[in-house]
Amino acid sequence: MTVARHIIGAARRLVRDDQGSALVEFAIVLPLFLLLFFGLIDFGRMGGDFTFANKAVQRAARIAVVRPPVCNSVPLTNARGTVPPGTVPPRFGTSCTAGGSICAVPTAAVCTGQVGNATSDEIWAEVGPLLPAGATPANLRYTYTFDPALNFLGGPYVPVVKVEITNLQFTFVSPLGALAALAGAATGSGMSGTVTFPAMTMTLPGEDLALGNNG
Repeated sequence: MTVARHIIGAARRLVRDDQGSALVEFAIVLPLFLLLFFGLIDFGRMGGDFTFANKAVQRAARIAVVRPPVCNSVPLTNARGTVPPGTVPPRFGTSCTAGGSICAVPTAAVCTGQVGNATSDEIWAEVGPLLPAGATPANLRYTYTFDPALNFLGGPYVPVVKVEITNLQFTFVSPLGALAALAGAATGSGMSGTVTFPAMTMTLPGEDLALGNNG
């Protein structure tokens, strides 16, 4: 009876003993805490990078509209459109809005930034520091499109200029996926790696496309 009484007493003491419960609770809570902590850091970085990139696109567009085009296929002047037989050709200086065939409509010119192009290099020197590490001039895409309201026959070709972010990635520095998995998230691994920057575009009408002071 004495031995049985000791065994029962020891079992009761084991059931009541909670000295290791704090360690177990700490092990459960720690991954959740780290997930929130590193998440705040990384998502704060991501928000900052997105904001700076958006400002970079705006600045790039403002420079591009007063500089020679980045793309090589942008015409210098407005050529005459198709003149129907027996029709008097419009005079030079006629607004391109006066008719559908007053001015030839050039194909939109699309290209990415390139090292060695004077305008691209100038823009990159201005906006490169605003973009995340690893970004290159090729992450800026330029589009030059025709707008008849900005042009007249025989005059300098003045396009609408669009600058946009392309193929730019944000990279997480913290192991969010692994931490989420430890915290019990079934799809935690999908949170790690990179995230593509959202669409960021700035469109402005061209000005003189010259080498004047951009201010």
